[in-house]
Amino acid sequence: MATFLYRLGRRAFRRRRLVALLWVAVLMGVGVAASTAPAPPADSFSMPGTESQKAFDLLDERFPEASAEGAQARVVIRAPQGEKISGTEGRAEVEKLVEALGTSPQVASVTDPFKADSVSDDGTTAYASVTYKVDSMELTDKARDALTRATDTARHAGYTVEAGGDALMAKQEMDGSAEMIGIGVAAVVLVLTFGSMVAAGMPLLSAIIGVGIGTSGIAALGAALDLSATTSTLAMMIGLAVAIDYALFIVSRYRTEIAEGRGPEEAAGRAVGTAGSAVVFAGLTVIVALSGLAVVNLPVLTKMGLAAAATVAVAVLIALTMTPALLGFAGKKALRRKDRKNPVAAARQTAGTKPKLGTRWAQFVLRRPLPVLITAVLSLGVIALPTTSLQLGLPDEGSSAPASTQRKAYDMLSESFGAGFNGPLTVTADTKGVKDPKGAAEQVVGEITDLGKAAAVTPATFNEAGDTAVLTVVPKTGPSDHATEELVKSIRSLSGDIRADTGATMLVTGMTAMTIDFSQTLDNALLPYLALVVGLAFLLLMLVFRSVLVPLKAALGFLLSVAAALGAVVAVFQWGWLADLLGVDQPGPIMSMMPIFLIGVVFGLAMDYEVFLVTRMREAYVQGASPAEAVTTGFTHGGRVVAAAAIIMISVFSGFIMEDDQMIKMMGFGLAIAVLFDAFVVRMAIVPAVLALFDEKAWWLPKWLDYVLPDVDVEGEKLHKQLDGADVSAPQERTPAPAGI
Repeated sequence: MATFLYRLGRRAFRRRRLVALLWVAVLMGVGVAASTAPAPPADSFSMPGTESQKAFDLLDERFPEASAEGAQARVVIRAPQGEKISGTEGRAEVEKLVEALGTSPQVASVTDPFKADSVSDDGTTAYASVTYKVDSMELTDKARDALTRATDTARHAGYTVEAGGDALMAKQEMDGSAEMIGIGVAAVVLVLTFGSMVAAGMPLLSAIIGVGIGTSGIAALGAALDLSATTSTLAMMIGLAVAIDYALFIVSRYRTEIAEGRGPEEAAGRAVGTAGSAVVFAGLTVIVALSGLAVVNLPVLTKMGLAAAATVAVAVLIALTMTPALLGFAGKKALRRKDRKNPVAAARQTAGTKPKLGTRWAQFVLRRPLPVLITAVLSLGVIALPTTSLQLGLPDEGSSAPASTQRKAYDMLSESFGAGFNGPLTVTADTKGVKDPKGAAEQVVGEITDLGKAAAVTPATFNEAGDTAVLTVVPKTGPSDHATEELVKSIRSLSGDIRADTGATMLVTGMTAMTIDFSQTLDNALLPYLALVVGLAFLLLMLVFRSVLVPLKAALGFLLSVAAALGAVVAVFQWGWLADLLGVDQPGPIMSMMPIFLIGVVFGLAMDYEVFLVTRMREAYVQGASPAEAVTTGFTHGGRVVAAAAIIMISVFSGFIMEDDQMIKMMGFGLAIAVLFDAFVVRMAIVPAVLALFDEKAWWLPKWLDYVLPDVDVEGEKLHKQLDGADVSAPQERTPAPAGI
């Protein structure tokens, strides 16, 4: 592989104008397609194969009139203290409110609280349900403003009025601030790392082109493939981070090759042949981890994973072709100004100075591997402790900010109509082919009522065909309460007897039922997902490093990173630590898909640093260095670059913490803290400590396995042998690189 990439790098260097023109043309073409494509759809959620989803599908099929996709709003109005909403003045005010809502743009219907029995028992509170002709994404500003005006008018009359529902959801539009913050910090880090504006600009330019192509492609295909704006955001978040890092490693290796006396074209070829090989395998591990999310069988996760994986693939291609083309334009301008005239002399002069920080750190760990290992593992273990109280859930208006109108409406309904009012359960009875459909439906209602765990059970309502009944069960407790979960399980336990007695199929859905099914889906998928992703990545790393222990250590280190990251997420988003600082409006349960999402993405990113850092160690080892010398060489040449790459990735992810969307905020924080732990604790401390403790055994591979595994030559052993004509079994004397490379 190294030889092929070497030739690719030289060819891209020579034909730099053509390569640059082709990539710019692709960017423009995809950009035009994205600009003319329909708007992306709203986030959709489905769980194929679960009871909740089966119930939703049955309702869509048998009750099409009840499953309209129009936006919904629920306007809650409460009389002033000491008065009744059912009084004369209250009724008049409710009628004005209903009339104002009914004449608003895009409104399909409004229910009158007094006709729909939507008044609380104490007569103080009522609510009106508003249904719109379009979904929340197509709702115009005029329609939203009309809703606000109607509620404000009632407030001015002395009534407490709040509203909830998806009609109030503002469109989550990225203002570009997150990306700008990430790119800005990346630019500063690159300038400090390279000491050259030209060298710093190349990874940024490569990343902007790569991410532009990836996200524009998602936007162009969004309507056709049902890819929401959140999908594009995740792809941008991960694509921007890895694209900068991949180009950074190739530019850094190019500078090293120039410092060793090679010409620009030869240096570009060798940089792509060696560092480019690491980029390919690092990219493959990320792609495998993201694509593996399809195993979970949740369409939203599958789309997010595949879209992000496609963006990473583009980033790899850009790094292997566009980066050497840019190096062709830059030549020796990629070096620091003072090193351009005589890079070799500058390298020799630097070699006699104080060792680099990376070298000194590696030597420190090699002297004290066991204390470093114990300290690092215990530290991550302590940070991971909050995961023992991890609570998962799906976001609803009860988790909105306390000051928001949605949260106030939610609380008012809970106070006036009961805690379970905001989380009703929908029970369907498929009576198709049943001799006595009404009798079967009545039995369903009776047996649920006899459980004695529900606040209310409505009579069953049949569709026009008379083959499906639906009823609503209002729990006594809130949607996230354990007692509500037990109620769902109790109702579902009745289905077997009901089917045996009547032949009807009973299904339960609703927020609590969906949470139960979601958690069960993730539990069932977690082990197969880990086995697939870790197994494939283990094989890839075994191919790269020709070792059993190194891939095993990489996988175990990843588990520490992700456990500590989840612990930090729980501490901030569930317990509320630093919530004000990070803009977390309402601490609460962690989004259900967060753990498996974090596992997938962090695993891929963690393997990035493992590949980049340890590949350089492996390269030194196969060229004759001792295990300790190989570790030192890896940190001397790669430590600073890996640290810079990690800081850039952390900066990119941290920028998304500023977004208003709590899901994006949580993802940004989780990924940023995970990269911090993995790069600076696992890869910088645990990896060299373990390699020092195992010495030669760290690179052990059974002879039969060495014979079976193909030699992909990631470290460029064959390439060095071919180009230098040297015996790779003997140590190679190489001029050290100048500081900062």
